Amino acid sequence: MSGIVSPEQEADRQAGAGMAAATRAARRRTRRRWVAVVVVVLVVAAAAVGAGVAGVFGGSGSPGAAAGGADKTSTAAVQRRSLSSHTQVSATLGFAGSYSVTGQGSGTITWLPAAGRVIRQGGVLFRTGNGTPVFLLYGRVPAWRALSEGVHGADVRQLNRDLVALGYVTAAELGPQPWKFFTAVTAAGVEALQAHLGLGVTGSLPLGQAVFLPHAIRVSKADVSLGGSATGTILSATSARLVVTIALNADQQTEVKGGDKVSITLPAGSATPGRVSSVGKVASGSGSSATVSVRVVLKDPKAAAGLDQAPVEVAITTGAVKNALVVPVDALLAQAGGGYAVEVTGPGGRHLVKVTPAVFDDAAGLVQVTGTTLTAGQHVVVPAL
Repeated sequence: MSGIVSPEQEADRQAGAGMAAATRAARRRTRRRWVAVVVVVLVVAAAAVGAGVAGVFGGSGSPGAAAGGADKTSTAAVQRRSLSSHTQVSATLGFAGSYSVTGQGSGTITWLPAAGRVIRQGGVLFRTGNGTPVFLLYGRVPAWRALSEGVHGADVRQLNRDLVALGYVTAAELGPQPWKFFTAVTAAGVEALQAHLGLGVTGSLPLGQAVFLPHAIRVSKADVSLGGSATGTILSATSARLVVTIALNADQQTEVKGGDKVSITLPAGSATPGRVSSVGKVASGSGSSATVSVRVVLKDPKAAAGLDQAPVEVAITTGAVKNALVVPVDALLAQAGGGYAVEVTGPGGRHLVKVTPAVFDDAAGLVQVTGTTLTAGQHVVVPAL
């Protein structure tokens, strides 16, 4: 078996430095070569590797002595199958965004929501005086003036959209004219909203009666106490949307894209689907420690109810191939002259076959091999379990 590391060189082969470096380089080349990218959030059990090798390949030979009789060996079948490579990173499940609820009216705070409360479009943010509500409307333009019939602008446009979304007017009633105008229809919608909330019905929206924010919010904390003034920052909040945030190595930025489907394994062990919502464009840090932020949204946020700032492990699929020729990773033998081989066993005895490692699946302990005369159905020597 010329070319394989001899028993006398066992210490060098066991050190594995050359093989590990080449394996990492192969993985980096592979990640850039394959384009099918999926993000899977899971906690990988140590038994997965054993199951991948023992269950998928199932040793077909009897254990025997390796070269020199130092190690016990078994065999595994060479197969053709789909294969994916994964990189495991740490991530956090929590609520996205940071918002401040600012009061612009007069009066004294008499009611505040509890931390963790979710407030949606049309919901009450806080109350003043004898229970007068200040409510939430959706919009990116903050409230900066009173709104009444005859005014127009981006703030009126978002008010009209809110009134339609809440069901107080219809798009047909607003008609084809630009929605940036405060019309009699708008006034009627405001009256209906005010009546529903128990406010004085005026048909106009005074400054301070509503707060515009882009989304529903989840209260983090109150920044004032009961009895305080209803001006300035009243509440601190996040969005109400749970997301998984991944600090991804910057050199993997091009391998993940928005819309990629994911499976998220929650801390309790249950799995729920999701998708990549965004991939950061600007890296934090420098050199090998530089990362970009990747966000994953849950398809069913209720599946993670009660979790906040929960650490999770994320396995990112960095390469995928169909109909790959596959062997266990531990069947690879580093050759003295460079490169890799596997030891094939059969009726004619044992012999070495050169291979080139391609896609690695660390979770299953498998590797695609190319540039070889190896064929599916042959058996290769692996260390005995």
